[in-house]
Amino acid sequence: MTMDVRLARIDSRLLHGQVATVWTKFVAPTRILVVSDTVAQDALRKLLIIQATPPEVKANVITVDKMIEIYHDSLFDNMKPLILTDTPQNMARLVAGGLDFQSVGINIGSLAYSGGMVMVTNAIAIGPDEAQALYQLQAAGLKVYAQKVPTDKRVDVMPLLAKNGFQATAKGLN
Repeated sequence: MTMDVRLARIDSRLLHGQVATVWTKFVAPTRILVVSDTVAQDALRKLLIIQATPPEVKANVITVDKMIEIYHDSLFDNMKPLILTDTPQNMARLVAGGLDFQSVGINIGSLAYSGGMVMVTNAIAIGPDEAQALYQLQAAGLKVYAQKVPTDKRVDVMPLLAKNGFQATAKGLN
């Protein structure tokens, strides 16, 4: 037995209003796990995330390696987490570390724009590194979809990558 993952979401905003209220009610997690090496080292951001957590659920901010460790520890088998990462690269690292998201796929909420990226939807900016991580997730057999809130229609992200000139160069996970 392993964790019953309720949602695996990539969102550069991590825990914000839509996740804290709408997604938490929709997927009913027992815990929100924010997985980011950068944020796990930032005391202020950790505090803000904990404060933004709805009262009915607990949240933890942990590193990618810690998430992989607890996923494989039977002590946490009864956990029903909502897992949030800030980048596709972090999600690909989790999958490479053995986390199984086949039952939920990979949800993308928002990815912030920075130089050299392409907006593939009105809320998702992709650069070459993000695209390769998403292709790795697809190669692992995962459905990768955009969906801001549960009432929105799921949109397959992979055709949007090809449409915007991103091609897969990776065959599976390294």
